[in-house]
Amino acid sequence: MNNKKEDTPMRISRRKYEEKNKEKRKQANAQFSTFIPRTDFEEINSFLKENGMTKVELIYAGYTSLKESLGNKQ
Repeated sequence: MNNKKEDTPMRISRRKYEEKNKEKRKQANAQFSTFIPRTDFEEINSFLKENGMTKVELIYAGYTSLKESLGNKQ
């Protein structure tokens, strides 16, 4: 039984766009695929929401902070 949605002009257009730009997007972006404990995840999400931050901002802030603190030790 195939429950695939019916092709519409919009879906066809999106598929063509995806196929055409997939490699460009892969070269321009990357993703960390990792798992953390659910409690940590919920705590981090709560912190981000309270402070109006995104996960990307958190990653850059942590990276910058670590880079500076490690740079001072060298």
